[in-house]
Amino acid sequence: MTRFDRGSTVRRDAGLYGYERALQRRGLHPVAGVDEAGRGACAGPLVAAAVILDRPVPGLADSKLLTPARREACHDEILTRAVDVSVVVVSAADCDRLGLHRANIEALRRALARLTRRPGYVLTDGFPVDGLGTPGLAMWKGDRVAASIAAASVVAKVTRDRLMVELHEQFPAYDFGTHKGYATAAHEAALRRHGPCAEHRSTYANVRAAVAAREPIQEDA
Repeated sequence: MTRFDRGSTVRRDAGLYGYERALQRRGLHPVAGVDEAGRGACAGPLVAAAVILDRPVPGLADSKLLTPARREACHDEILTRAVDVSVVVVSAADCDRLGLHRANIEALRRALARLTRRPGYVLTDGFPVDGLGTPGLAMWKGDRVAASIAAASVVAKVTRDRLMVELHEQFPAYDFGTHKGYATAAHEAALRRHGPCAEHRSTYANVRAAVAAREPIQEDA
């Protein structure tokens, strides 16, 4: 990832679309934002999204700052107004197989690669994603300061939440429709009571502990 061009300084009061406007002035467009949802969950898939915007989206904000109803409405507006959107879903099994960080990086790369328009610049939330073949910037709390990242965060979050509601129908004992696979007190209690299901990430410490707690104790010969 490259640094933000010196000539593209963004004022603190530039608003959520300030980075995109500054990059466009420098000819670095279209700008793609990428983000993921489900990194901290111990069950369910990891979802990455990439979004290119060319006009404002009403009510857009970091997905974590929106109510579920507002996220759904914003998600639909993004799909209507965005130039391009792509989504990648990584299964719990692949998160275990690859390791979470590698799975996360590969999902973000794949989401960008699936865009039909090649970005002129890429904004990522939190940490850099190398090997994109496109200049970019990793931004601290990027989903709160850059519109394209905020849009990607909403698309990833809503997509994942819908998938978790579907998984709730398959595994009702865990109430995935409520906590979406994160390690809430209710989820931890269900995990201890029932043990993990096929959608739990077996490399997570709490899932391993639940497996160990259910394994029979071997008696010394």
